[in-house]
Amino acid sequence: MASRSLSGTATTGKHPVRTAAQVVGAVFVLVGILGFIPGITSNYDTMMFAGHESEAKLLGLFQVSILHNLVHLAYGVAGLVLARTVSGARTYLIAGGAIYLVLWLYGLVIDHGSGANFVPLNNADNWLHLFLGLGMIGLGVALTRRPADRR
Repeated sequence: MASRSLSGTATTGKHPVRTAAQVVGAVFVLVGILGFIPGITSNYDTMMFAGHESEAKLLGLFQVSILHNLVHLAYGVAGLVLARTVSGARTYLIAGGAIYLVLWLYGLVIDHGSGANFVPLNNADNWLHLFLGLGMIGLGVALTRRPADRR
């Protein structure tokens, strides 16, 4: 299968950044679906559309709501769509990672018991968002670095 590199030249095979974006996107789709499954999501009967009042927790750890699950699904679909090209995959990973770092900062500064916690977020979410942000950016950059010229 021929694809285009960042420079626009034709290459053969699938670029690693495309594979990474597909895997990340598929995981987000899976997480979005799992958030709607009672048993995998504890306190499922308390799930709200949005807001900190939702006590539903994916895997008993990560606070979720209907909105939170829908965002995961949309994020995943975006990754699968953008993984069609090297530049799209790179953009998804780097921009998506940056969004997660902003969400991590947001989670640090808001009062988790206030109306500002509309997503909702808890401490486990905050740590996961930091890890995801750094990981996605790292993948996007590392997998699209050009090899140094050898002399």
